[in-house]
Amino acid sequence: MFTDSPQFIYLMLILPGIFGITLVGDGINKIVHEEDGGIISLVAGFVFLGVVVLIYFFFSNFLFTSI
Repeated sequence: MFTDSPQFIYLMLILPGIFGITLVGDGINKIVHEEDGGIISLVAGFVFLGVVVLIYFFFSNFLFTSI
């Protein structure tokens, strides 16, 4: 099954991680150019990256304890 291998977890979290990094970069760009919504995008990006990291730790601990 796919969920037994760590490679599936890494693949499942790559695109959400890239999206979070994009939000952080967009927020920094908006702050540097003094546009509206920069702080919101920056905070949303960090929250999104935090959720991705928490999901990674949840699945990695779940896999290692169930094997």
